[in-house]
Amino acid sequence: CIRDRELTMELYLIRHGETDYNKERKIQGSCDIPLNEYGRELARETAEGLKDIPFDVIFTSPLCRARETAEWIARGRQIPVYEDKRLQEICFGEYEGLCCGRRGYNIPDGGVFFDTFFFDTENYQAPPGGESFEDVISRTGAFLTELLQKREYQDKTVLLSTHGCALKAILANIYHTPVAEFWGEGVHKNCAVTHLSVKGTEFQMIEEGKIYYTPRK
Repeated sequence: CIRDRELTMELYLIRHGETDYNKERKIQGSCDIPLNEYGRELARETAEGLKDIPFDVIFTSPLCRARETAEWIARGRQIPVYEDKRLQEICFGEYEGLCCGRRGYNIPDGGVFFDTFFFDTENYQAPPGGESFEDVISRTGAFLTELLQKREYQDKTVLLSTHGCALKAILANIYHTPVAEFWGEGVHKNCAVTHLSVKGTEFQMIEEGKIYYTPRK
C-alpha cells in the first residue's frame, strides 16, 4: 500500500526545449514539431546542469520535442527511457498549427481562444477534435497514480519529459488546483526543471521552474 511506505521518490519534471512553433507562437499541442537549434542548445545546457542528478529512469511524451530533450539528459547514462502518451501535450484539434500570437493571430474565433486558454481557463472550450483542461488533468493524473504505485520506482530518481500544459496538469493533480487557477504564475520556460520529493502520498516542492541556461535577451 502506498500509504504505508516510507521510501522517498525524487521526481523531476521538465518542459521540452524550444521549437520553431514556440518561436512563431503557433499552436503545437499534438503536432510533432522537433526542437530547433536553440532548443537543442537549451537541452544540452540543461543536461549539463543535471549531470550530477542520479536519474534511474526517464519517462517521456512520445512527441519528438520532448523525446529529444529526454535523450539529451539520458546521454552517457545507462538508464531506460520510456514513452507514454499520457505525457503528451494537450491536443488542440482543428486549431493545431494556427498562430495564437497577438501578431499574426489567425484562429477564426475573434480572439476568444487566446483569452480563455491563458486567462479565463474555467470558460475554455476545446476546439473541434481537441481536449479540455479536464481531459489533460485526467490522463496525466492516471499516469502519476500508476507511477507512484509501482514499487520499483518508489525509492528512485525519476524524470518526466513533457510539455507546458501537460506539466501544469501534473502539478494540478498533485496540488488539486482548480481549472480556474490552472496556470498559476504562468507556463514554465522551455527546459525549466521542477523537482519534488514524494513520500507516500505527500509531495514536497523542492524547486519549481529552475533553468540551467542564460535566456536570450
